[in-house]
Amino acid sequence: MALWDRVAIVGSRGQLGTDLMAAFADLAPLALDRPAFDLENPASMAALLAQHRPTLVINTAAFHDVERCESEPALAFAVNALGVDALAEACRNAGAALMHVSTDYVFDGAARAPYPESAPPSPLSVYAISKVAGERLIARHGGTWFVVRTCGLYGVAGSRVKGTTFAETMLRKARAGEALRVVDDQTVAPSYTRDVAGAMRAIARSERPGIYHVTNAGACSWYEFAAEIFRQAGIAANLTPVSSAQFPTRARRPAYSLLANEGLHEIGYSMPTWQAGLRAYLQAKGLLGAPAPAS
Repeated sequence: MALWDRVAIVGSRGQLGTDLMAAFADLAPLALDRPAFDLENPASMAALLAQHRPTLVINTAAFHDVERCESEPALAFAVNALGVDALAEACRNAGAALMHVSTDYVFDGAARAPYPESAPPSPLSVYAISKVAGERLIARHGGTWFVVRTCGLYGVAGSRVKGTTFAETMLRKARAGEALRVVDDQTVAPSYTRDVAGAMRAIARSERPGIYHVTNAGACSWYEFAAEIFRQAGIAANLTPVSSAQFPTRARRPAYSLLANEGLHEIGYSMPTWQAGLRAYLQAKGLLGAPAPAS
């Protein structure tokens, strides 16, 4: 880690940012958040980076309310594309490497095998298009950069957009006796932010720039994820699988979001399974129970 001895984390109070602060704690990372550090205000970024001179900037900040992006495309591009472009320029001028978090949504989900890092993006939504634009704008500045695409993030800190996590929502509704309908036709790899943060630390340590896919290992539908949440928490739930057509949305989502972690394998790093990540998350939240038998 000699090259990255001064780390700054943008979005340090978010669910991934919180775990990145812990993953890099021995380096006393600099926390950068709004309003002082704002992707929509290039001057704020340039001034703070020039002042603190980090050697590695990790950006977790984004406008990732997927539905709002459809109705507010200008804001989506201002943050996820133009803001990232300005951040990349500020990093280059400050002599810092940039590690940027992106998404499985850059793909259209038409594949039936995990997407490698080399697969061409094919975004379906405004959010996804803005994230692809951000990735490409980073590359135009040269310098040292990393793009980390991930999927289905959840963490102890919770989502700043939703205010909770999928697991917490499922458990709250089950305890209230609600009948739960969860889609079973979207394939994902739910990823615990603590595991993702650990992998990002390993990527930085490798000093091997480029695009990385970072998710917990394995695959499931959202219905299967919910069923495993209830099993590990030891809670009986009235859970029914349904088609995503039952929940129409403005933004199109990929039906298949598996990412091949080839870059991680090349640096000798392996991710825990999504079941193990879920177990660690539930334990950290004090929600782990006596697992019910698998049905």
